Amino acid sequence: QTVLLKPVSVCSCLLQETASEKKDLIKNEFLEIKVLIEEKETQSLKAIADEEKRVSNKFDYIYGVLGSKKKEIKSLRDQIEMALTEGDDILFLKRAAALQQTPTKDAFVPLIEMDQNLLHSTYQSAVNLKDIVKLSVIQCREKRVEVQQIQLYNINHVFQLLRSSISTQKCYPAWSRRLNQITSRGPLQPECVCDGVLSMQGFFPTGQTLFSSVDTAPTMGTLNAAAVVSTKELIDSFLKKSREELLQYAANITLDYNTAHNKVVLSERYTRMSVSDIPQNYNHHPQRFIDCFQVLGFQCFKRGIHYWEVELQQNNFCGIGICYGSMDRQGPESRLGRNSSSWCIEWFNSKISSWHNDVEKCLPNVKATKIGVLLHCEGGFVIFMAVGEKHNLIYKFKAQFTEALYPAFWLFSSGTVLSLCQM
Repeated sequence: QTVLLKPVSVCSCLLQETASEKKDLIKNEFLEIKVLIEEKETQSLKAIADEEKRVSNKFDYIYGVLGSKKKEIKSLRDQIEMALTEGDDILFLKRAAALQQTPTKDAFVPLIEMDQNLLHSTYQSAVNLKDIVKLSVIQCREKRVEVQQIQLYNINHVFQLLRSSISTQKCYPAWSRRLNQITSRGPLQPECVCDGVLSMQGFFPTGQTLFSSVDTAPTMGTLNAAAVVSTKELIDSFLKKSREELLQYAANITLDYNTAHNKVVLSERYTRMSVSDIPQNYNHHPQRFIDCFQVLGFQCFKRGIHYWEVELQQNNFCGIGICYGSMDRQGPESRLGRNSSSWCIEWFNSKISSWHNDVEKCLPNVKATKIGVLLHCEGGFVIFMAVGEKHNLIYKFKAQFTEALYPAFWLFSSGTVLSLCQM
């Protein structure tokens, strides 16, 4: 026994050493990533600090110029007062003539402000770095899903072989019935595999296993009906939640400068949008809206549950919704809700409508100054509600989302203002 245990002990030690080495390598790689990110953070913060110092120095210079001008004006005032106290008329006239010849110039005070392009580009570079990291993580997850799909294919193939073998040999009737039940429901789904391991929990009725003898199985129609009921119950459960409960899914949205129409003005750190009569001369960008006064949120969502709020500040001529990033940027179909790639609620004075795929549905008038949007990617629905002491449902869309979704906003004309609430 001792002789047999020695190779096992050696293998165990080698395994531990290998695992320890790999852990150290991984730690070093992540440490290097952290160092690079911290270096990028330091550079970005230094750029902002340098710009702040530059503007501050200009303020100091102008303060000095204005101080000198103040002294010059004070000196001139003293001379005028002395001239006014002169009793001799001839001396008074001489001093008055001299004062008229004193040159006076207005102090030039230039417009001083921080370089908005520098601030935006610095912020954008940080966001881009974050998106690259997020994309890398998402791609790793998607690769994991692909591996699971391959494992499912292999498992389903094994089931088919077992079923064929048992049927041919005409033995183990209980096994044959159980395998028939499994395969009659179609291929196993991804939820049956967790970390590469087949899980049958919840696949069979309570107390039954692969070896139990059961002659009935639910049909696909029953399963589809159950799925519909489940979605409805899920939506109802979110509608019953308080605002405090919904805030656990809060997403702080900022507006994407590169998508804003040329007359849409973004302010307050890209959280406020309005329409200007004067074009903003934005740089050309393929993602920019050309015909409609629209802008998208910078954040996009492909998975999970997300909640954000929008404040209607002025003029109820606007639209709030979601869309795919592939939505058209010009032409009549680039309008929010007028295509199959977007879903929205639209206010046109006192009229409220839902729009999707160019189909309008008039809705009851709900008074609201703040709108909550709840997106459930996996559940396949988005809910629009009036935020108050008690949430008031405005409308809900149900769909099978196939792409990442962006918060989207439409403004009718100048005077319309929307603000994103930072939660």
